[in-house]
Amino acid sequence: MTTSRYRCTACGNLTRFDVTTTRRTRAFWHYTVGGERSVEEEQVLDAVVDSVVCRWCSASGAAIEEIPLPGVGEGADGASGGAVSPPAAG
Repeated sequence: MTTSRYRCTACGNLTRFDVTTTRRTRAFWHYTVGGERSVEEEQVLDAVVDSVVCRWCSASGAAIEEIPLPGVGEGADGASGGAVSPPAAG
């Protein structure tokens, strides 16, 4: 479950980002008799966000911040639980 989203501080974008990740997965590959492969199960063992670039203005690095989704990580008073670290500079 995703608990945060990105925000571009340069233009205010909240919806469109090019995200480059490195993932290590374990997958169950099923081959047909004809040799066609389908992935029926895949488990992400490790994932690292390498870079995030704003699709609207091409900003990256420190201009992109990770913020909590509305209603996630909020206390009883509605206040956010604290700052979230930005993705690695790209």
